Amino acid sequence: MTIATWNVNSVRARLERLLAFLQRAKPDVLCLQELKAQEHEVPWAEVAALGYQAAVFGQKTYNGVAILSRLPIAEIKKGMPGHEAEARVVSATIAGVRVVSVYVPNGFEVGSDKYAYKQAFLADLHAFLKGLCPLESPVAVCGDFNIIPDDKDCWDPTVWEGTVLYNKDMRSAFQGLLGLGLVDVLRRHNQAPGVYTFWDYQQLAFPKNHGLRIDFVLASPPLAERCTGCKVLRDERKGQRPSDHVPVVAEFSWP
Repeated sequence: MTIATWNVNSVRARLERLLAFLQRAKPDVLCLQELKAQEHEVPWAEVAALGYQAAVFGQKTYNGVAILSRLPIAEIKKGMPGHEAEARVVSATIAGVRVVSVYVPNGFEVGSDKYAYKQAFLADLHAFLKGLCPLESPVAVCGDFNIIPDDKDCWDPTVWEGTVLYNKDMRSAFQGLLGLGLVDVLRRHNQAPGVYTFWDYQQLAFPKNHGLRIDFVLASPPLAERCTGCKVLRDERKGQRPSDHVPVVAEFSWP
C-alpha cells in the first residue's frame, strides 16, 4: 500500500502535473493540500477517470485538502473540532487505515495573530490526533505541517532559526505529535541531511538547493512497523509550472 502526500499549490493550476503523477506513480492513496478551490471547482472527473475516489474539503481561493484513493473510501470527516470553517483537515478510512490530510497554517510572523492561530491549531491538532490515534490503530497523518523539525531539515539553520517555521515552540509542537506515538517514516529509513520537500520560487532556491523539509507522512506504530520505504520525489519540482512542494511517498506492507 502506497501512501503519498503533496501540497500542489492550486489543484487547477497543477492539474496536468497531478494527472501525470497519478498515471506514473500510481499511489494507492494521495493526500493533497492547498487546493485553492471549492469542491465544485475542482475537475475531479479527470482524476476519477484514472480510478481514484476523492474525499474533498475545499475552500475558495485559500487552503483546501483532499484524499484520493484507488481503494474504497469510508467514514469521511471534514475539519476537526474548532476548525470546521477553514479547509485544513480531512480524514477517511481506507483499507482499515485512518488517513488524515493536514495543511497547518504558516503563521506569517512570530508574535502575530496568525502565529497565535498556528499555535492554537497545532494544539487542537494534537488533541484531535490523540483521540484518533490509540497506539494499536493504524493511522497515517500526512501533509504540509509548516514546521522544520531539525537543523538537518533546512539548508541553513542560522537563516531559519526564530522564524514561524523553526523555533522552540514549533519544534516542541512537532515533538508533541511524535510523542503520541506517530513516527516520521522518512526518518525511519533515511537520516541524511539535505532531504527537502519545499523550495521557494524566488532567489533560485531550487537550483541552489535552498530547501526545507516541511511535508511529512507520520504513521502510528502498527502502520510504521510495516513501512518498507519512504522517498521524496525531488524531480517533481522540475519542468513547467511545478508546485513549490514535491510529493513524499511511503510504502507499507499493508493490509
